[in-house]
Amino acid sequence: MKLAGLLGAALFAVATLSGCASQQGEPTEKVVYHINDASVARAAMNNIRNHLTADPGAKIVVVTHGKGIDFLLNDAKDDKGEPYTAQIAGLKDMGVTFDVCANTLKARKLDKSAVVLDAQVVPSGVAEIGKLQYQEGYVYLKP
Repeated sequence: MKLAGLLGAALFAVATLSGCASQQGEPTEKVVYHINDASVARAAMNNIRNHLTADPGAKIVVVTHGKGIDFLLNDAKDDKGEPYTAQIAGLKDMGVTFDVCANTLKARKLDKSAVVLDAQVVPSGVAEIGKLQYQEGYVYLKP
């Protein structure tokens, strides 16, 4: 009986501390969206917007590599001929970070200047995903 009471008190303390962190402006969740195919980029960005509507405090990082970087290249357009830039900029304004794999750029003989200004280049997309999950506690989502 005493163990159950201690366990309940401990759980209450954790819940209370977690609630305090959220009230102090810290993200309620940290999520990495993994995109390695640009054909899902528009839908993924819609998912991210919906995610932020449900939880405006969420910290979201989009990590791209391989064919997934294509929507983050200058003048990129979707299959309907619509540019991605406005949607990217809108999400960036909401605090979303966009990462592009330097290994992919190198393999495709593209310079960093080929990437939209709202994105940053990281050394390795897959290593960045691993770091965010393991070292920084991000949850992994693959649209």
